[in-house]
Amino acid sequence: QFFVFCHGLLQLSQLLVSGYLKSSISTIERRYGLSSQTSGLLASFNEVGNTLLIVFLSYFGSRVHRPRLIGCGALLVSLAGFLMSLPHFITGPYEYDQSVASTFSNTTDLCQPGAPGAWANLSSASCTRRASRENHEVLLVMFTAQALLGIGGVPIQPFGISYIDDFASDRNSPLYLGILFSVTVIGPGVAFMLGSAMLRFYVDIDKVSTAEVQLTNKDPRWVGAWWLGFLVAASLVALSALPYFFFPREMPKEVGEVLHTHTSVGMKCFPVVLLRNLRHPVYLLVVLAQVNISAMVAGLATFMGKFLERQFSLTASLANMIIGAVNVPGAMVGIVVGGAILKRFQMSLRQCSALCVLGMLLCLLTAFPLLFLGCPTQKVAGVTYWDSSGFGHHDTECNAQCRCPERGFNPICGCDGVEYTSPCSAGCSTVSLLPDSSILNYTGCSCIAGPGPAGWARPGPCGSGCSHLLLPFVVLSCLAGILASTSHTPSFMLILRSIQPEDKSFAVGIQFMLLRVLAWMPGPVLYGSAIDTSCLLWERRCERRAACRYYDNTLFRHR
Repeated sequence: QFFVFCHGLLQLSQLLVSGYLKSSISTIERRYGLSSQTSGLLASFNEVGNTLLIVFLSYFGSRVHRPRLIGCGALLVSLAGFLMSLPHFITGPYEYDQSVASTFSNTTDLCQPGAPGAWANLSSASCTRRASRENHEVLLVMFTAQALLGIGGVPIQPFGISYIDDFASDRNSPLYLGILFSVTVIGPGVAFMLGSAMLRFYVDIDKVSTAEVQLTNKDPRWVGAWWLGFLVAASLVALSALPYFFFPREMPKEVGEVLHTHTSVGMKCFPVVLLRNLRHPVYLLVVLAQVNISAMVAGLATFMGKFLERQFSLTASLANMIIGAVNVPGAMVGIVVGGAILKRFQMSLRQCSALCVLGMLLCLLTAFPLLFLGCPTQKVAGVTYWDSSGFGHHDTECNAQCRCPERGFNPICGCDGVEYTSPCSAGCSTVSLLPDSSILNYTGCSCIAGPGPAGWARPGPCGSGCSHLLLPFVVLSCLAGILASTSHTPSFMLILRSIQPEDKSFAVGIQFMLLRVLAWMPGPVLYGSAIDTSCLLWERRCERRAACRYYDNTLFRHR
């Protein structure tokens, strides 16, 4: 029972490391200028290390000291977690465009006619040799960490489960495995809540004093302390790993034993069994169905937070809170309900497949309105909106005399309801401050029509202005998730019951293998690439395309 407790704790903290990355993915994109395709590849890269090793490990299962191997794997996972946070410590502080000069930046992004000198250093200073080298280092460290995370995770689940199944009494074994399974489902929810808590802190909380930070967490330039969660999760994994070095190789079996024979598939009949299973139409179709839904879940889990942030102008912290507290528990409820229906009505194979089909159809019906529940793209001058005065055509512009940098980004909202990418691009020449040195508004903006010769603007984006659609969206997406996950258990039953008993463990192994290679690996990358195609304005860093500044909201939602 102590082993089951330790294993539950370890699985939870392992899932915290891998799940936390998904909760902070939009923050890491913004901090290091990554496209969603790159961050999607990063999120699924742990599956690469995992897949390469899992095949070998299934064969050596009985010949090794399983607890000790689990402990070593856990230490690797812990190392990977610490490595994930390393980029924060090897790169300089986060820099962003400001309107008020501060201790670490004496330039401002107001309109300063006839002062091209101030601008020149802002755009070029950020592009030293060091900056481009830094970016390669960051990616290298993070991809290495993800590969290690996958490799370390390999022994944890299969060996833990087989160890428990070998030494638990047949009466208690299902209960123990059920406990572990429920932990596996809770894990991602806890990870998103951890993300929600950590991203409320400013990223450089350890490098600059709070007084110097001119951003609030609602600002689009805000970057939360994404690295903090990795330190927490990695420490938890390291703690959970310790007891494993003290468990014996074999345990006396719990009392209440019924002898069961262990069937193992040898190397020689590997191809035979593989072909026999793949020729089985039920097995093949169910696995294909699972591949499709798993690819969707993998992509959604990675980018759902980013989607909520962009569609409904939420902070990263709130988006994670919604996913962790609503969507993940919803999926849990669905899995339990599906299992309960199976148990209550003792379903045949045909009824199992009918239950799966019904769950999916109802899910489709509830998910269909989600295509339309979202916000139109905000009006951004020169990006999504050109007015009659010809804003967006160079030199004839209202801000021609400002000589703005191409890549300045500090969005403000004009009194005409149009968003401008920076005070300079709106032609604003003065800024008024509140006593606590936060910005009240910008005035004298030559591009904004307003009372008098020039309009005014407030700091921050205009927002998407449809927060009333958030609640129906969350309710429907949660409902769709519940309905889809009711088919989880029946689809497993279809696989287990349609196959010859001696091939069972092998068939499940092949099933997970196919899910990894065809769903969990490509899913986030495909979703990230699709999201990238809806980008309207890319940030540029050192002549490379970095993170996306503005999306076409409708395209993003549909794709």
